[in-house]
Amino acid sequence: MPVRQDLRNLAIVAHVDHGKTTLVDAMLWQSGAFREGSDVENRVMDSMDLEREKGITILAKNTAVKHTMTDGRELTLNIIDTPGHADFGGEVERGLEMVDGVILLVDASEGPLPQTRFVLRKALDKKLPIILVVNKVDRPDARIDEVVDETYELFMDLLDDEDAGGLDFPIVYCAAKAGRASLTKPADGELPDSRDLQPLFDLIESSIPAPAHTEGAPLQAHVTNLDSSPYLGRLALCRVVEGTVRRGQNVAWCRRDGSVQTVRLSELLMTEALDRVSVEEAGPGDIIAIAGIPEITIGETICDPADPRPLPLIHVDEPSLSMTIGINTSPLSGRSGTQLTARLVKSRLDAELIGNVSVRVLGTDRPDTWEVQGRGELQLAVLVEMMRREGFELTVGKPEVVTRRDENGTLLEPTDRLTIDVPEEFLGTVTEMMGTRKGTMDQMINHGSGWVRMEYVVPSRGLIGFRTEFLTATRGTGIMNHVSEGFTPWVGEMRNRPTGSLVADRQGTVSSYALFNLQERGELFIAPGDEVYEGMVVGENSRPDEMDVNPTKEKHLTNVRSSTGDELERLIPPRRMSLEQSLEFCAADECLEVTPDAVRVRKVILDARDRAKVRIKNRSQNANA
Repeated sequence: MPVRQDLRNLAIVAHVDHGKTTLVDAMLWQSGAFREGSDVENRVMDSMDLEREKGITILAKNTAVKHTMTDGRELTLNIIDTPGHADFGGEVERGLEMVDGVILLVDASEGPLPQTRFVLRKALDKKLPIILVVNKVDRPDARIDEVVDETYELFMDLLDDEDAGGLDFPIVYCAAKAGRASLTKPADGELPDSRDLQPLFDLIESSIPAPAHTEGAPLQAHVTNLDSSPYLGRLALCRVVEGTVRRGQNVAWCRRDGSVQTVRLSELLMTEALDRVSVEEAGPGDIIAIAGIPEITIGETICDPADPRPLPLIHVDEPSLSMTIGINTSPLSGRSGTQLTARLVKSRLDAELIGNVSVRVLGTDRPDTWEVQGRGELQLAVLVEMMRREGFELTVGKPEVVTRRDENGTLLEPTDRLTIDVPEEFLGTVTEMMGTRKGTMDQMINHGSGWVRMEYVVPSRGLIGFRTEFLTATRGTGIMNHVSEGFTPWVGEMRNRPTGSLVADRQGTVSSYALFNLQERGELFIAPGDEVYEGMVVGENSRPDEMDVNPTKEKHLTNVRSSTGDELERLIPPRRMSLEQSLEFCAADECLEVTPDAVRVRKVILDARDRAKVRIKNRSQNANA
């Protein structure tokens, strides 16, 4: 089959924070994508505000690097920069549909972690060739030989016996931040001997296959992502598999429901560095953006009208977590947001479905609330955060796991593979915490440096709210990462949060006098001057019970002289929680009020008397059971 020797399509995959986006930055700089002295931000591919704030990649993005090789030839690299967090695995799966090979990045100190296993499994399932890049070799705590051995073990764990040839992969030693790579292993903590990334570019050309195509075959282009333009409307990002496509051409649009419709392409774009430029035509292997089809969705195919041959639809893993999203029903609703109605919330959730293949939206028994299913807490929290910044006011329920039944009727629940790195002194504490969450230890490794790595298989619901408790127990030193491991039989009931809630019993403005008397009851979330309402959670009770409190109580003036005089009320600063921390804190009968100005924890039932009735009813039902 003929191939295009001037082009390579590859994805960079790794665990979160192992240096994917930094490596793409260095490749762009060394290929002359930016002029000397230009003001370009670090991690230029992370273009969303949320990505820059959190320091992670959320959406898979592509760039085209035109690199001049040592012999003067120009090689075009279409690079897909994928997220490293397990919750955004749908972006990884979609990105792998566009490429012919994969660069697997592994941190020279941390080694392979759960998301490394996930992305590698997906790449091996698609039989893609892999280049191992050991990054951050200049870290003082680098352990290059051990990390390479751990990666070989991971490959052996994931490969079948008949695929043993997959162990013969090339290895590059890299310091992406310094823009250096070498095929020769440096000493631990030292930079590679090459002055630039040229060894990596040479290896990509020799190890990643060039796009192959059939001479004279009809057009086939697979839609793998969506974008939008204020001038062109919806853009479909496609990989041209066979044939050529031209601007203004009539094509067959093979839809998800099996129907075929002839449409005209109003624009044809290709990526150069970070910009999309208009082109007249594109050939096999090119990654393009097309405009002119307003309702096109991911997984559909663009074909030759005379011979339409649709490609298989893209399938991603099932969601494992769900939560409800609805309109804001609190007494303070409408004060800061502009998008308040159920119709606007539903249309925004429907818009999310178009570009995010790993999210599902289901109806509930209420017309103003929907169940949103996704891969994990972070993915759902990012969706809520994006809606909040767009002016929405929402009521968000506590995350719950998505269960299913097998053919024998056995109830199954999602499980995660959890990797924990902690100092040795916290080994007993973490073991006890995982025991209460029904976690099963898979292995434990002591590196001899005072740190221990433990691997657990634990029910996903055991990890809801675990991160904050884990960081508190390890005094902020522990590191945890997890990735979906599939479904296993339900392991039974699990204990909830050990502490209770302090709940406001009336609406009003918080006073410092009231907080001074309340702060000994637990940790407070509010400060003087804040607005509260009945049913709003204003703090964490040190005991497991729920306590109704009055945070608006004023000190009444009196003409009776005080023997001590007025003293300054010294208040402990309140605990201000982020959206993710608030979701973790929520108890079963609590939810979040999310507005552009604030995130508040509240009871699902605001009225204290109604909550008491429900508690009594549940108690009597449990006694009868």
